[in-house]
Amino acid sequence: ETANHSVIAGLTRNRRVAAGEGFTLAEVLITLGIIGIVAAMTVPTLVENYQKRVVETRLEKFYSTINQAVRMAEVEYGDKKIWFEDLRGANIDDTGKPIAGSSNAEKWFNKYLAPHLKIVKTELLSDGTFIVYFPDGSAIRQFQLGTTRDWLFYPNRADKCMEKFGINADGNWASVGKCSFAFNFMPTANNSLWKYHYNKGFEPWKYAWNGKRESLYNNCKRTTSTNESCAALIQYDGWKIGSDYPQKLYY
Repeated sequence: ETANHSVIAGLTRNRRVAAGEGFTLAEVLITLGIIGIVAAMTVPTLVENYQKRVVETRLEKFYSTINQAVRMAEVEYGDKKIWFEDLRGANIDDTGKPIAGSSNAEKWFNKYLAPHLKIVKTELLSDGTFIVYFPDGSAIRQFQLGTTRDWLFYPNRADKCMEKFGINADGNWASVGKCSFAFNFMPTANNSLWKYHYNKGFEPWKYAWNGKRESLYNNCKRTTSTNESCAALIQYDGWKIGSDYPQKLYY
């Protein structure tokens, strides 16, 4: 009897469709509701996975590109230990604005590295640091006013990242691992704390690292504002963001 009822219901629906009646409003709404539930469950995961792939791809690309620029500068100017300098950014005038053309850090970057990079634009920020934008939407920025040893790489939307977290040192640290990633360029520091940076190019932040993944993970996981080892953790995992990555990416 149940089977007969199903057959009759199917024939009735087929006749309704053949007659041009289509599905009832209730059936359409139910179908749309199911689609909405499935989308609500899957879209956030898809977006998160996409963001991870963007970060992985652009981090690895930046690492390769910036260090190729370092090698090309060495061909022109000699060993990087000779021409590396730890320099200050722009001077600030009496009104609190940076003075254009006064950044020794920017001049150094433009002389040695910029000629070997594809750059969309360079911008002087209000704190006297400068930021360089690349064609794929990523950017590199002088971490803070007084040094060119520390850098921030933004895989995407540096403006949005800086707007959310700010551009001072505290804001920079707060953004690390979420929408920016810390790098060091300190080829002249020949001591145990800098051993993963000595005589190297731009490296994910490994200052005082003991060589173990656990320490990179714990530094990246910190609830304080200094999550400097997140890029190094991703590099350690083969430029992949693992399932245990301890920060939430932000765009």
